[in-house]
Amino acid sequence: MLRRAEQQNSGLKSMHELDLEEIKREIVEGRSLTIKTNNLVNALSADLKSLSRRLQVAERRNLVHSVTTYLVAVGLILGLSKLALDAQVETVQVEKLSQSQELEALQQEFQRVSEREEKRITASRTAAKYYQLIVANKSRELLKAMPELNKLALSKTERAVFDRATATAQRDLSFRSYESGVEHLRAARFHEASLHLKQSLELEPDSPHAPSASLELARAYRALDQQKLAIIELSKLTEASTNVDVLDEATFLMAECETDIELYNDAKATIRRFLRRFPDSSLRARARKLLSELNLYH
Repeated sequence: MLRRAEQQNSGLKSMHELDLEEIKREIVEGRSLTIKTNNLVNALSADLKSLSRRLQVAERRNLVHSVTTYLVAVGLILGLSKLALDAQVETVQVEKLSQSQELEALQQEFQRVSEREEKRITASRTAAKYYQLIVANKSRELLKAMPELNKLALSKTERAVFDRATATAQRDLSFRSYESGVEHLRAARFHEASLHLKQSLELEPDSPHAPSASLELARAYRALDQQKLAIIELSKLTEASTNVDVLDEATFLMAECETDIELYNDAKATIRRFLRRFPDSSLRARARKLLSELNLYH
């Protein structure tokens, strides 16, 4: 029994040792597992910290990118807005300038129209006043008023009326001066005759009586011993006039004037031209006699 007891004790002892070894082994394994777990936790913690740092860097980078993008977008928007605003301001300024120019042009046009209308009213009043000269047949006063009338802004009708009245007045006064000159010439008032005849030609140089006026003026000059002036007048007459009745007298009178101032050769040539051009003139006998005298004495 004692052996059994010893055997049992030894058996129990071996079992306890096995359990202790098992427990030690489990403790060792537990420690090893704990160490591995701790290492894994540490590694995971390091990974988490590294990831956290990367996330923070990424967040900062994203923040910087976002802020940069925002600032660039805001800058672009502000720049585009400024460009658009500048364009609108420039457009408004251009429109304002255009409207100012249009307004100035309209004001100038209004001023011109006002001045033209004022001149037109003044011209109408002045024309009405001078029209009374036409009604009263005051030719001299009308001719004196023509320089002032020519400066007025008359209508076409008014201008035509005054031009026609002026032409009529000039013709009338020219003929009156011609008649007065002839009367003075007949009365041997040669100076007055020359003045009236010269005035007649100045008033209407192309009048029907102008050739006769030139001839009578030459006679007045000869009577005043101004043969050179007479010859000049007769030269213009013989070159321009087609009136045969006046031309033969003018040509013969030129020969007489040339004889008076001792231009004998010129006088002979003029008489020969007279005899060739006017074979039927009533002055041919006098012309032959004058030519004979010139040939005889000169």
